[in-house]
Amino acid sequence: MTDVFIVGIAHTQLGKFPEKSVKNFTKEAVLDALKDASADITDIQAAWFSNTRQGALEGQNTIRGQCALRPLGIQGIPVTNVENACASGSTALLQAVAHIKAGMCDVALIASGEKMYFPNQRDKMFKAFTGGTDIYRLEEFRESISGMGHSLIPPEFQNQDTGQRSFFMDSYAALARLHMETYGTTQKQIAHVASKNHQHSTLNPLAQYQHAVSVEDVLSERLVSWPLTLPMCAPISDGGAAAIVCSEKQLHRFNKNRAIRIRGISLVSGSNRPLTDFHNHIGRIASLQAYEQAQLDPKDIDLAEVHDATAYSEIQQIENLQLCPIGEGGAFTEQGHTTLGGKTPVNTSGGLVSKGHPVGATGIIQLHELVTQLREEAGARQVESARIAVAENGGGFYECEEAVTVVTALER
Repeated sequence: MTDVFIVGIAHTQLGKFPEKSVKNFTKEAVLDALKDASADITDIQAAWFSNTRQGALEGQNTIRGQCALRPLGIQGIPVTNVENACASGSTALLQAVAHIKAGMCDVALIASGEKMYFPNQRDKMFKAFTGGTDIYRLEEFRESISGMGHSLIPPEFQNQDTGQRSFFMDSYAALARLHMETYGTTQKQIAHVASKNHQHSTLNPLAQYQHAVSVEDVLSERLVSWPLTLPMCAPISDGGAAAIVCSEKQLHRFNKNRAIRIRGISLVSGSNRPLTDFHNHIGRIASLQAYEQAQLDPKDIDLAEVHDATAYSEIQQIENLQLCPIGEGGAFTEQGHTTLGGKTPVNTSGGLVSKGHPVGATGIIQLHELVTQLREEAGARQVESARIAVAENGGGFYECEEAVTVVTALER
């Protein structure tokens, strides 16, 4: 089967843009990706469109991709809509890669526009998150996670109403407490993740937030769900992303010097396991499959983008990617190993907590950072001599972990 390469990629400025639409974000991202690839609309033979919110918040269902892409002149070709929670974009990429490897096309587009911020529909905004778990077991899940590591919560923060937030923040907070209880991870170590990523985002002009936050300030900020404070949590974001991928036999049509090989890509769904069986966490299983496919050793990895929907999540995912042993992610981060200039820089883009998290587009936005790094075009945040990069993109929540995870390995 043919190798597949990313030949063009782009994402929009991330933030809150009440005046813009899904179509606006999609158009900007697709046109920029085409420009990046020196390609034309007529080069695209198949397209995948990822989005998670438009149906719930705008009422556009069933043919979102066709509606977003036809105004750009993308018509007549296969257009497939993909919704797989926060992993929608990377799931769409996997489908495009499989299509090319099967010989069904040579050049494909993955596009996404995501609009999450509707200031006049706040209840709907937050209700949309609930759909990322089993709604028939929602109360059961809430009761289950509320008991995880409850004794660790300082008395003054127990049963405290911290305001409106998504179900996911309580879920990740519970998982953080479980990790703290099992391995001794500290709230300060989680704060180090958030501070590091906010610092990285000061070097990313497309990030939603571009200001540094000290560890002390992270800890003193408003509590969301203990041990998570506001700077430890990904914001609600709007934005779009697009990537163009091609087979090896058509690579001559593009700039080979800027093409990045997709060396491995794996999608895994969650499974039932004991809460403390971290060795069989969905992220670890996905990474093992991707590494086997790519014939990579974790020691080969020069940098990574991981799904830090909360700062704690980064600790868990660097352990899953085997950048450090299980249970040592907090200390590994606190020692500076994941910072620019460290052993294995993680989330040089600023990560979800600072760069932003427009759910359906996030997977491609992560890859944009890695492609930029591997092309040596990252400017002040460039990782020196980067050759191998890995992205971990999780989505949804079921029982004690994400419902789906995609791990992608890229090579310069």
